[in-house]
Amino acid sequence: MSALLEVRGLRVLYGKVEALHHADLRVEEGSIVTVIGPNGAGKSTLLGAIMGLLPSSGTAHYAGGDLAGVRTEVRVARGLCLVPERRELFGEMTVEDNLRLGAFQRFRRGDTQIKSYLAAIYARFARLHERRAQRADTLSGGERQMLALGRALMAKPRLLLLDEPSLGLAPRIVRDVFRIIAELKQSGVSMLLVEQNARAALQVADYGYAIEAGDIVHEGSAAELAASPRIIETYLGLSGRTQPR
Repeated sequence: MSALLEVRGLRVLYGKVEALHHADLRVEEGSIVTVIGPNGAGKSTLLGAIMGLLPSSGTAHYAGGDLAGVRTEVRVARGLCLVPERRELFGEMTVEDNLRLGAFQRFRRGDTQIKSYLAAIYARFARLHERRAQRADTLSGGERQMLALGRALMAKPRLLLLDEPSLGLAPRIVRDVFRIIAELKQSGVSMLLVEQNARAALQVADYGYAIEAGDIVHEGSAAELAASPRIIETYLGLSGRTQPR
């Protein structure tokens, strides 16, 4: 597999505070890579830098091209899409209008398949079809997350950046969200998944990184991380261990 995204020595400063320290990360084509870590560790900062939303130093290459100086909207047009932690939906707009807005760049390029792609999103997220004429700010938390995912998919992403997709959701909804993430991989979408819910993230990911205080402190296959004593103790708890009978 070739690297769809590769970042080297990525640094982000908030004033004089270094929030991300020389991060190296790689996402292979067709894979799910997760970044786990506590709140404030630098996970969202990493995604913001990759999307060009935050000034950074270091190098980032996506789909064979250097992202240096590339505006965020151009990154989106090239298939690099972010589902932010706060969803950032347009609450006064309907579900369908939010979805269509996700395809804005495609519309500008004269893409004639937007209507059929909208139908595919509704087929994947039946609840959104039921709520298509409803204002986004009236949706439940789980429905809002589905809408945020659906809106990103309308951009026809090649690499989807997911920032804490399970945040604030009930356990049953979290299971649904991660099932959808696993299904998206089968449809060919590569993903970089940032999560505090390490257990759920490692179950769907191929590879993982653990980040603490802006430093990537551990990396390996998802199976290796799930079996690591340090990861078990720090992120999975004692229940992650094999219990004696």
